[in-house]
Amino acid sequence: MMARVAGSSALASDPRRRPIGVFDSGVGGLTVLHELLVQLPHEDFLYLGDTARFPYGERSGEELARFSSAIAEELLRRRAKLLVVACNSATAAALPSLRRRMMETTLGVDVLGVVRPEALQALAATHSGRIGLLATPTTVASGAYEEVVSMIDPHVTLHAVACPGLATIIQAGQQFDERAVQVVREACAPLRAADVDAVILGCTHYPLIQPMLQRTLGPRVALISSGAALARQVEHALSTRSLQHPRAGEGDYRFLCTGDTDAFHELGTRFLQMPLGTVEHVELAEVEALA
Repeated sequence: MMARVAGSSALASDPRRRPIGVFDSGVGGLTVLHELLVQLPHEDFLYLGDTARFPYGERSGEELARFSSAIAEELLRRRAKLLVVACNSATAAALPSLRRRMMETTLGVDVLGVVRPEALQALAATHSGRIGLLATPTTVASGAYEEVVSMIDPHVTLHAVACPGLATIIQAGQQFDERAVQVVREACAPLRAADVDAVILGCTHYPLIQPMLQRTLGPRVALISSGAALARQVEHALSTRSLQHPRAGEGDYRFLCTGDTDAFHELGTRFLQMPLGTVEHVELAEVEALA
């Protein structure tokens, strides 16, 4: 079911009618938004892509915490009722501090990220107890996935592989070039050697090359992405707080970006696989990183 693209509308005073805020470093998070739109068609969504500072995958944790704080403040200013961090690197670096900050607000806004839903899916999918992770250098270095996996099942081994530059290749539309094929083969080689039977796609850009990854890893390896599982978590969070939108029809979805709006629109259609309306340029205020 396709949600309709929003025009300008007044911000709702009823908390249930406020949008769900979603953000990422660029357009990769639109693969998550796609699942949210399909599974939660009655909700309104406001997506912010920080394309001016893309990619996040090789930035420091301190930088990502600061960027995420500024984006969260912007989405909260626009009355978001819940925040979804649709970026693995930002989730790994900033989720705990963002949660503390948002729970201090008047509304007590929940913040959900992509790491835990993927880790839980991978644990449910593995039969061998050997899981792979393909992610950006920042996400791998954070140890966020290892922490979740070891906390839930210490007998499972996680084999993490950093993929520098892969998200940039995909965002540039070069995912089928020979360079992309070579990067994928090199990244998958240690996972094949480790004989994993489930691989977490630890970057929201990677679902766009899922067929290539599946061919390289083999048909018996389960590929785990965050969209569907995260959408179920969002639905549960809304239900718990009685924040489900009361409408019966389709909701709206709108877009903000910090970089070139035309480029975002062109790329975004490919990632979202749904029509995009007008993309609004936004300048983010400088915010100190949360402790």
